[in-house]
Amino acid sequence: MSDVSTSSPIPRVVDELWERRAELSPADAEARHLVVGAVDLLDRGEARAARLVDGEVVADERAMRAVLLAFQVLGMARSQVGDFHHNDRIPLKSTLDGVRAVPGAIARWGSYLAPGVVLMPSFTNIGAYVDEGAMVDTWATVGSCAQIGRNVHLSGGVGIGGVLEPPGAVPVVVEDGALIGSRSMLVEGARVGEGAVVGAGTILSGSIPVIDVETGEELSRGRVPAWCVAVGGTRQKEFPGGTFGLPCVLVLRRLEPGRRHDKAALNGVLREHGVDI
Repeated sequence: MSDVSTSSPIPRVVDELWERRAELSPADAEARHLVVGAVDLLDRGEARAARLVDGEVVADERAMRAVLLAFQVLGMARSQVGDFHHNDRIPLKSTLDGVRAVPGAIARWGSYLAPGVVLMPSFTNIGAYVDEGAMVDTWATVGSCAQIGRNVHLSGGVGIGGVLEPPGAVPVVVEDGALIGSRSMLVEGARVGEGAVVGAGTILSGSIPVIDVETGEELSRGRVPAWCVAVGGTRQKEFPGGTFGLPCVLVLRRLEPGRRHDKAALNGVLREHGVDI
């Protein structure tokens, strides 16, 4: 992972504000104006906290600094949406052009939701990017600065972890066309490749090994390959106190690249191993 602040669309003045952040407060109107303008770029999708460059996740440290500074320069404010009252420093998004947001869906200002996104009752945090055609299903959470690709399905109860500190840390990335099964948790720099299917209840962090069940080879740490079916598992490891199972992710099968997912067939693969989508 490398940093792209030198080419960031976020103004350089954010770096200057960051250096004197201890002095800032909601009373600093000029700093507040500059930070709001920077976070507005994230809100409109004109800036991103991270992107893929030559196949690698590249974080924009300046964008993350802008989000953190927003908590420093924005004061607490009360707001109301219907019968729901809020008391927070970060307001809700005010524009949802082309987005279907059902009652109970919450998206904070500074997150970007592309046209065609569907939000069931769920939560999308500041700095997140959700691309066209993605669905954030019931009770799913998209954490700060997480990057969700086109036509991704985050099934019910999925937790996509957020990352803000330290600025420049790798956020969770779910690439185009991936399907994340119910109650899965992707955190701390986890990455799911294009078209991959992750079975229900899978836990993946940047340090959890991903293993091919056909060969026993450890493919990566924290990265599910593109176009495969993967599930949560354990592997045995010897310790002075005995043999214990540590979490891992198992790649069960490779999928034909570019082919649309057949959910019935996928469920068949997963149920052979006692897992569902």
